[in-house]
Amino acid sequence: MNKVIKFGEEVEGYDILVLNEREIRAAAGILFLMMFISIMVVILKGDFLMLKYAVTIFLTDIIIRVFVNPKFSPTLIIGRLIVRNQVPEYVGAAQKKIAWIIGVILATIMFILLVVANTYSPITGIICFICIIFLFFETAFGICLGCKFYNLFNKEKAQYCPGEVCDVKSKQEIQKTSMLQILIVFTFIAYIFITVSIFNVQLSEQPYDLFGIENSTHSK
Repeated sequence: MNKVIKFGEEVEGYDILVLNEREIRAAAGILFLMMFISIMVVILKGDFLMLKYAVTIFLTDIIIRVFVNPKFSPTLIIGRLIVRNQVPEYVGAAQKKIAWIIGVILATIMFILLVVANTYSPITGIICFICIIFLFFETAFGICLGCKFYNLFNKEKAQYCPGEVCDVKSKQEIQKTSMLQILIVFTFIAYIFITVSIFNVQLSEQPYDLFGIENSTHSK
């Protein structure tokens, strides 16, 4: 039973239980895409059916991770298959558990309000936004926002964080950002605002069918 109900895996050379960050990021990408599409369907069509399925899937998957074993999480299994040819990047399991417990709490509230009670409100909207942000940061940047809470509840600091961010060390030259690069970013943002203001009329116009394919289809 201990081999089934377990959080994290034993890997030679690591004195704590760890997880593979690469498959976690892949799984986060899968969940992010599912939640993002579901939310867009709600926004564009007002149809909550897909979001209800997505919330149910999300809750079930993350409950398996926390209360059974991450090895049996469907999205983590799919993630493992996707990144199976990549060298594993091991991270401490303890901080991931805290992050996923937060996920369980948020998903449970969403499930009760949206699926069981069949309601929507600013509460469900805010929770959806938080989940999307957490998933996006995990899959895009490898930053576990939920893991940040680990040090608040534990005296021992987190070990083996993604990208070794737990370890205090000086930045390498390639990681440093110059004032010129910062200036380029702000200039680019200013450029976008100026472009939008100049071409606002053109950008607001509905594009027309260049080859007239849609009109010819309707005429038939």
